[in-house]
Amino acid sequence: MKTLLNDIRKCTICQSHLPHPPNPVFSASVHSKIVIIGQAPGSVVNRTGIPWDDKSGENLRAWLQMDKPTFYNPEVVALIPMGFCYPGKGKSGDLPPRPECAPQWHHLLLNQMKEVKLTLLIGQYAQAYYLGGQLRPTLTETVKNYRQYLPAHFVLPHPSPRNNIWKARNPWFEQEVVPALRKTIREII
Repeated sequence: MKTLLNDIRKCTICQSHLPHPPNPVFSASVHSKIVIIGQAPGSVVNRTGIPWDDKSGENLRAWLQMDKPTFYNPEVVALIPMGFCYPGKGKSGDLPPRPECAPQWHHLLLNQMKEVKLTLLIGQYAQAYYLGGQLRPTLTETVKNYRQYLPAHFVLPHPSPRNNIWKARNPWFEQEVVPALRKTIREII
């Protein structure tokens, strides 16, 4: 695993498409129990080099009811984005994760992680990649039907503050899904 983690940290596969030099941001261990697969690091995370070190990470940890020491312990939680480097700014937020990363690295990481009990699929990119034909027509429908993907996967919207409008329109998420998520997490850790 150590060699693989070093190989990912040195990756330059999509360098020509990035606004900054490659800076893969992730965390994993052969002993990780929970894998969180998100989109791609944002500009703050690109600067700090710490996964989920922004408002989205605060929101995610609140949903999980998980403190920072637990969240950032790779023996407990692996933090693996669909795109390992910051993809840059688009018209209405960050660009989508680079498509090269997941096919290049995910299977190699996951194959070495034998103690995984749950994988959180956060946002449409992770859900489309991992759920394939089981994906519902919209993210809302996918999340509403989260039980369908258990026990292997737990599907979530992205915890970005940009999704506050979505959360306001879908109160069932915090009333039903978040408590189920917390219960599932507690059973694992």
